[in-house]
Amino acid sequence: MSAHIPSSSVRQRFPFVKGHGTENDFVLLPDFDGILHPDLDEQTVRRLTDRHSGLGADGVIRVVRSVAVDDGRDMAADVEWFMDYRNADGSVAEMCGNGIRVMAGYLWSSGLVQGRGLAIGTRGGVRRVHDESGGRYTVEMGRPEQVSADEPVRVITSWEIPEPDGAGGIAWPAVAVRAPNPHAVVFVEDFSLVRPLREPPRVEPGGLFPDGFNLEYVADREVRHIELRVWERGVGETRSCGTGVCAAAWASMRRDGVKPGTTYTVDVPGGRLLVAERDDGTMLLTGPAVLGVSGEVDLDRL
Repeated sequence: MSAHIPSSSVRQRFPFVKGHGTENDFVLLPDFDGILHPDLDEQTVRRLTDRHSGLGADGVIRVVRSVAVDDGRDMAADVEWFMDYRNADGSVAEMCGNGIRVMAGYLWSSGLVQGRGLAIGTRGGVRRVHDESGGRYTVEMGRPEQVSADEPVRVITSWEIPEPDGAGGIAWPAVAVRAPNPHAVVFVEDFSLVRPLREPPRVEPGGLFPDGFNLEYVADREVRHIELRVWERGVGETRSCGTGVCAAAWASMRRDGVKPGTTYTVDVPGGRLLVAERDDGTMLLTGPAVLGVSGEVDLDRL
């Protein structure tokens, strides 16, 4: 698929590819030389991701060369490709663990890259992706860091269905982690305690995550086997979240006192992922990426 289309159709008609990783879905916009979407505004992203009147997705990934985007130029000498990621509400995010597998799968399947390893620049740093064959990929996700606070971290949620006593929510003890996106990990005994959220959660102490955060509810299933439900900033509850899976596995590993090299199985509503920690603290995320429909968007018709 060519990124070069007539100038008369720039910003109104342009190519797209739809894909997902464990049902965390994305609209990919091939913009190799940064000429189609130099100013990818929030309104356009919202129109594309709308599940009723648009293409429908949890986020938008602009597939662009590092040298062609401001946030990627500093790494252009080391990596050719940059992941310009937006949440469904148009807000900019550091990166996406499921989305980067989808983008890598697109680059490989399109013949734009060769070999079994690929480096992709993100706002969270350079990430290496390895083709495990069969549509599965492993991403070197970097080293998560716990976010320290002067008081215990809590997440405050509100329920879709109010509690009988009128409280309509609960304060959850949480582990605050950057992976590199901001996450609050909450351990629960059972998901029956977790109900749909009416509005985005809050975190205490205030100001811990000034740009918002993702919330992961984590329940144990077996030894080194956990299950997640995820609320993503700028999206809502999603079928999966790659950085959230890494944050939850990282917090679980420290809770359980396991050594590096241990692999955790992580189930999300959209499927199953594997997470391991290398000796240097880097998290390795392994899972599928699926490319679906492709075509051309006409913004005038959205």
